Amino acid sequence: MCNYLVVDATDWAIIAELERDGRLTNVELAHRVGLTTGPCLRRVQRLEADGVIRGYRAVIDPAAVGRSFEVLLDLTLEAQDADTVGHFEQTMAQASEVVELRRLFGSPDYFVRVAVADLAAYETFLSRHVMTIPRVERVISRFTMKTIKPAR
Repeated sequence: MCNYLVVDATDWAIIAELERDGRLTNVELAHRVGLTTGPCLRRVQRLEADGVIRGYRAVIDPAAVGRSFEVLLDLTLEAQDADTVGHFEQTMAQASEVVELRRLFGSPDYFVRVAVADLAAYETFLSRHVMTIPRVERVISRFTMKTIKPAR
C-alpha cells in the first residue's frame, strides 16, 4: 500500500513556482497560480505540514565561494559490513567538500559529488580524506566539463 498524498494541479503549480523561486511572497505566488492569498497560503502550509515541501534554501554560485571545481566520484568499498559502511558514510557526510552522497545498488557502491576550488584542492581532499577512510577499495574520478541542467 502506497502512502502518496493527494496533490492536485494547483498544488503542482505551487510546487513548480516555489522550486523556481522559494522567496516568492504569498501575494505573488497566489497571483501566479490563480488563487486568492488565503487559499494559496493554506495550500502552502498544508504542503509543508504534509512534508511535500521540506524546506527552502538559497542557491549559491559555486565560483563566488571558491567551489567551482566539481568532481563526480564512483566509489567502491572492500566490504559491506555495518561498521565499514557506517564509518564511511558518516565520515563522507561530514566533509564540507561533499555536496551529494548516494549509496547505490550494484556497482559502484557510492556516487559522490565533490565541490572544491581547483584540482589541487581536490587532490588534497582525495588523498587526505577519502583515501584515509579504511576499506575504500576503488575511487574513479570524473571531472565535469559542462553542467547542462543543474540539480535543484
